[in-house]
Amino acid sequence: MISGHQMTRLVQGDVGTGKTIVAFLSLFLAVENGYQGVLMAPTEVLASQHYADMLETIANNNLPYRCVLLTGSTKRKKELYKKVSYGEFDIIIGTHAVMQKEVCYKKLGIVITDEQHRFGVEQRRALKEKGQDPHTLIMSATPIPRTLGLMVYGDLDVSIINEMPADRKPIKNALINKNQRALGWKTILREINHGHQAYIVCPAVEENENYDGINVISYVKKMRTVFSPSIQIGMLYGKMNTSQKQEIMDRFNENEIQILVSTTVIEVGVNVPNATIMMIEDANMFGLSQLHQLRGRVGRGKLQGYCIFVNGNAGKCERLEIMKNTNDGFKIAEEDMKLRGIGELLGNRQSGDTGFVMADLKEDQRILKFASMAVEQLLTYNPSLSKFPKLEERL
Repeated sequence: MISGHQMTRLVQGDVGTGKTIVAFLSLFLAVENGYQGVLMAPTEVLASQHYADMLETIANNNLPYRCVLLTGSTKRKKELYKKVSYGEFDIIIGTHAVMQKEVCYKKLGIVITDEQHRFGVEQRRALKEKGQDPHTLIMSATPIPRTLGLMVYGDLDVSIINEMPADRKPIKNALINKNQRALGWKTILREINHGHQAYIVCPAVEENENYDGINVISYVKKMRTVFSPSIQIGMLYGKMNTSQKQEIMDRFNENEIQILVSTTVIEVGVNVPNATIMMIEDANMFGLSQLHQLRGRVGRGKLQGYCIFVNGNAGKCERLEIMKNTNDGFKIAEEDMKLRGIGELLGNRQSGDTGFVMADLKEDQRILKFASMAVEQLLTYNPSLSKFPKLEERL
């Protein structure tokens, strides 16, 4: 950020490795130099968590920074938008609300996107264009294949946080089929008997004509016949209002609920160290990045974490075999890239073939990385080469 050049950087690190404090320090650096900074998160739960953590950090360190939260449910948004445009807030944290047309920034210096795989190409671009060439910081526990492709081809720098906090244990994974659910429930009961808690993730909220598989409402009814009445079972899904979601999460945080049956709304922004086990129903319906994020909700403290993937199909699922065999976010992204491609490097398509004739990202990673480093070294020694006329201009 102090190099004199615009930064476009990916910070990759699994949940709990310290990406958030890196983001906060980057925001502070921008503010200290007279700029505003924006941190965009995909959900209100995560944005609110970042906002609370930011206020606590500011208060604990007696910092003079002014921070505001902008989400879909924020009241007096027009008034707050006006204050942002006048520069009355230094740090703006929020969801998609931070990139609406009505929002103008006085002097935007850095744009940070958390859990970047949850945002589309156009959405990230819309936020970046709110400023004049602001620094861009992208954070993810699992880079999507497109991002991995941009990184390897040299258009995106990367910083890897590859150390876990002290005493953090690798999550133990298991893959079962739908006829083995009882084994998963038995493991969940064992953890609850040890005083711990569990997540069960379902693909849908309720039965519908387009999907006849596992859903939250039916699953909760089933669980109440499987487990003792002394075990409290709660449900959580996106259509619940904000206060209902918060009440459920508060009760889960206090261990008043032992099993939380949920949709993917818990994918990001949920931190309950006492929750040690997750069972993902119809896991074959989710993408690799999403499965990795969901799995990151357990094993967040010193306790051993477990994740059980339930294959709802009769046959073998290659994606689930990958998830069973590794907890490494980059390995997962590489396998995802092999399965569905990296998309258009100069366009908007986020999967499929790049259309390159002379290079293949799957086969030529070593030479592509070497070429990228060689170009960077060449420009360091001879910066004037960066001003070399474009091909169409020479023609």
